[in-house]
Amino acid sequence: MRTLLIIIVIVVVLAVVVALAAKAAKSRSQKRLASRRIEAAEHRNEAQSSQLEADRIAAEADERAARARREAALAEQQKLEADQHLGRAAELHAKADEIDPDSEKVREA
Repeated sequence: MRTLLIIIVIVVVLAVVVALAAKAAKSRSQKRLASRRIEAAEHRNEAQSSQLEADRIAAEADERAARARREAALAEQQKLEADQHLGRAAELHAKADEIDPDSEKVREA
């Protein structure tokens, strides 16, 4: 009978040890999951910040490109206007030479 009692006590102690070990393992597992969730949230926040910075940089680049296109178009327009003025100036010089009597004498002499 005494042996049976010792066996029962040993079985109960082993059952308690196994239960405590299982509870500790579950607790460690839950802590690990919570830690991974926190880490994932930090990565998501960092990714969002990085995305916002990339969007800001891209928007600035787009603005600079648009400004450069406007400047190029304005420069082209001013070049065309300058060419027109040069052409008009040449026409006016030629017309002045045609109607200026002194201009013809200089050419004849």
